[in-house]
Amino acid sequence: MTVPERHVPSPAPMTAPALRATYRVQLHAGFTFDAAAAIVPYLARLGISHLYVSPILQAAPGSTHGYDVIDHGALNAELGGADGFGRLTDALAAHGLGLVVDVVPNHMAISGEQNRWWWDLLEHGPASRYADHFDVDWDPPESRLRNVILLPVLPDHYGRVLEAGEIRLARDGGRLLVEHGERRFPVDPSTIGPIVAAAGRAAGSDELAFVGAALGELPSSTTSDRELVARRQRDADVLGARLAELLAADPAIAAALDVEVAGLDAEVERLDALLEAQNYRLAFWRAASRDLGYRRFFDIDELVGLRMEDERVFARTHELILRLVDDGLIDGLRIDHPDGLRDPAGYFERLRAAAPDAWIVAEKILELHEPLPVSWAIDGTTGYRFANLATGVLVDAAGEAPLSAAWDAVADAGPGWEELVHDARVDVLGSVLGSDVNRLADLFLAVCEANRRYRDFTRHELHQALREVAAAMPVYRSYVRARDGLVTDADRATIGAAVAAATAARPDLDPELFTLLQRILSLEVDGRLAGELAMRFQQLTPAAMAKGVEDTAFYRHHRLVALNEVGGDPGRFGTDVAAFHAAILADAPWPRTMRTLSTHDTKRSADVRARLVQLAADPMAWTAAVERLHIASEPHRTGPELPTAADAYLLFQVVVGAWPIDADRTAAYMAKATKEAKLRTSWTAPDEAYDAAVERLVRGALGDPTFRAAVDDVAAPLLEPGRVAALAQLLLQLTVPGVPDVYQGSELWDLSLVDPDNRRPVDYRARDALLAEVLGMDAPAAAARLQDGVAKLWLLQRALALRERRPDVLGPAAAYEPLAFSGRQADAMLGFVRGAAAISIVPRLPLRIARDGWGDTAVELPPGRWTGLDGARHAGRTDLADLTATFPVALLERDA
Repeated sequence: MTVPERHVPSPAPMTAPALRATYRVQLHAGFTFDAAAAIVPYLARLGISHLYVSPILQAAPGSTHGYDVIDHGALNAELGGADGFGRLTDALAAHGLGLVVDVVPNHMAISGEQNRWWWDLLEHGPASRYADHFDVDWDPPESRLRNVILLPVLPDHYGRVLEAGEIRLARDGGRLLVEHGERRFPVDPSTIGPIVAAAGRAAGSDELAFVGAALGELPSSTTSDRELVARRQRDADVLGARLAELLAADPAIAAALDVEVAGLDAEVERLDALLEAQNYRLAFWRAASRDLGYRRFFDIDELVGLRMEDERVFARTHELILRLVDDGLIDGLRIDHPDGLRDPAGYFERLRAAAPDAWIVAEKILELHEPLPVSWAIDGTTGYRFANLATGVLVDAAGEAPLSAAWDAVADAGPGWEELVHDARVDVLGSVLGSDVNRLADLFLAVCEANRRYRDFTRHELHQALREVAAAMPVYRSYVRARDGLVTDADRATIGAAVAAATAARPDLDPELFTLLQRILSLEVDGRLAGELAMRFQQLTPAAMAKGVEDTAFYRHHRLVALNEVGGDPGRFGTDVAAFHAAILADAPWPRTMRTLSTHDTKRSADVRARLVQLAADPMAWTAAVERLHIASEPHRTGPELPTAADAYLLFQVVVGAWPIDADRTAAYMAKATKEAKLRTSWTAPDEAYDAAVERLVRGALGDPTFRAAVDDVAAPLLEPGRVAALAQLLLQLTVPGVPDVYQGSELWDLSLVDPDNRRPVDYRARDALLAEVLGMDAPAAAARLQDGVAKLWLLQRALALRERRPDVLGPAAAYEPLAFSGRQADAMLGFVRGAAAISIVPRLPLRIARDGWGDTAVELPPGRWTGLDGARHAGRTDLADLTATFPVALLERDA
């Protein structure tokens, strides 16, 4: 694999730019490399050091996100290809910015012929050049699926679709293909020999007949003999090329082959026999939940897992990216979903060795008290935990009981968060992840069969035990390594906790079965199969957590949806100040970890969350507001199906949090939310009547002046405290240890919901014009622009300027020391000192402060004189009323 011909960029700077702050953009056909290059001057003036982009390798045609890579050896043509990338890197170099790129090692997209590796796999089966590149089970217990890839792509059962004439054999030049609708599949060359030979005889072409006979004599696709595999590939290529030449040279030969193909198409039995001889099995789409023989990305059939633990696969998938790193064109790598890999630590070891100077961060979701594995050779995570900390610390704990009572009154999935999470994880493990569990059950059965003590356990019992333990994992996964027998104390604790919970939850299952599974997962049972089960189990549990919690439970539990965030725990009602400081200090080993508030994956933008957490500061007002919104929306709850009270409760939080929001965006969100919840409707089993009822409610209510007036009234008292809270989150992000990341467009108020809502176009011309104003603006003028978001842009620019000017104070090595407050609102404040020379102070409960006043709230500043963003100087004991008189949050720098 070689780097494609392309525009040659200007020489990279000898020294990479200092890493201060990143700015994330989502690349797609509507926002290309050139579009990203166009905003580089703006980002430079803003104070960003590195542009951070979504995946840049060739993705499936029409991809809007880039995570469906089909060719690791090419830059995405829809983004501008190599030339466009060269222009982008030129622009970055000219303005002194670096580049961070998203990398997807876990999976590839199955996208017809565009993915040459997968196409070759379907064509040649286990004898493919790439058979060992994909995580495929070629030897399942079911003989019908042995050495076959199940393709669940049909709208109905295979036999019905075939007999309806919707599957056909077609010729495309010198190739024969299987077609269904717009989908095309290759034909194993060894299976078309009789068809080609018959065409040769009919056309009187001895050579065509010879080619047909030779194709029929190709070695079997199931052979494991390397010499035979190589011969099959070589001969198939030669014979295929000769067949194409013959067909192109003689129309009579081509016509004869067309007649044979048409004849086969017309005979269902012959066509069925040909299809049965292929290296894949076309099947009803619902078969994916039970019989799929390859590892997917979560439950997405079109994304197939890669065997990244194989050094050849790593080399082939990373050659281009690492070449660009070596050339100084890429400075950092964001690694997508490492928990899906068989051996994340091994992957990072290999990556770090290949890119020793790159900034490497991993999209790793950590529970609140879960440390990042120290064995990972990376600089930190992409910041989900910080996003939850920054929002959680804004929550008024006094609102927990009233908001819990309000939710209990309308909850339709049970109010208990832990029980709800367990049920949701068990559900997805038995449905959308059923194939993955079945593959593990096959391994578990083989382990038990080899031991007389366990051989009488049934497949059903083993399946149930696996589901229960996977559903009970307290974190995303363990990280045992079977190849070297490595099991850490943390792994043992994680596995032990999950098995204990599963054993208690299922007294109907033999406890010894769970004990056996615990020993297997802890690598205490010898044998290849036991080790394989332990390693594969670790790749299942992240999918169970993500699909069961973030994509199911989060959409069933609406007590305070600001807390329903990736990596968050809605069962925990916010975060107190001590826990916030402890979490930041615990990150000391990772001083260059990413700090983010909004990402392309967050369920709601940081600004929406900052507004919604204000509900906890005045829960009685929210209870009254819900009643008013119910009454105003009641005329639009019509038809034979009615939206549940829980879904209406979610709707009210959505519109208040993102207000003003139109009906189209709201309807799209509610359609996704109700389907993800999987209670009344779902993606795989939609209830059209219920879906229509939800849409009627949304569009009717948002088109009703009475309802809109009610939302206006409910949202009005939340707007200013929500904006102050958003500024508080932003200042925390910009000044705690780590590297802040700004998500596209969020430098102004961004009231986005879950994707695709958060991938809407950004108006950079408007932002560029506002930045020109901001550069000459003082603090009072900025504070006066709270409503239109200029205050946010002003704070961002000023804090980034301080980060650039004082890396000794806000850089990786600078100390972090919590501040203490006194007086009436002491518990409503959060502050800390960085590097003994910068102080951040934010009001974490702005609605309460606005209602009750500052009173005698004060802070004792460390020795010295301190200058705020407004130019005012402070020393010693300082009243918070004075400190925030000209701007809602305070960033102080110690005078020299």
